[in-house]
Amino acid sequence: MTMTLITSVTTESLTDLLQGAGYRVNQTEQNGIVQLLSASQGIGYAVRFGNPGSEAGHYVDFTYSCALRVQGELPAGLAELWNASRRFARLSLQGEFLVMEMDVVVAGVGETHLRSQLELWDRLLQEFIVYLREYSQQAAQLQAQAEAPQAAQSQPREEAATL
Repeated sequence: MTMTLITSVTTESLTDLLQGAGYRVNQTEQNGIVQLLSASQGIGYAVRFGNPGSEAGHYVDFTYSCALRVQGELPAGLAELWNASRRFARLSLQGEFLVMEMDVVVAGVGETHLRSQLELWDRLLQEFIVYLREYSQQAAQLQAQAEAPQAAQSQPREEAATL
């Protein structure tokens, strides 16, 4: 069995990969930069191309990127805890967006590797949403626990009746 190694990808080859896995894909261009837009589990993400290959329109790496707009203030340490506990995708706060990104290097891999990276990305998106939900619930519980003693101290105590 001979496996053909992939040394670069194009917008068309990645579109075919995503569509072959059942994803809808839209190609967009902004300021001369092409990206692919897709979604998984109702969460939108982009595929951004990185370093150019030896042929025009070919790239040797790309990044899966999911940006969520932050409403209000993020709990302290949210991105840092994710980054310390996950290996394949990183979180960062970029302006008003919380961004999860995963880089994929293409030089000398098989098609199975690219499909596996897509499956990994899909799994990480699911984990990301669960992580955000659990982190915010835990932060709310900790805040409620911290406020409970303060509330108890601020309430007047009943004085014991004397006989």
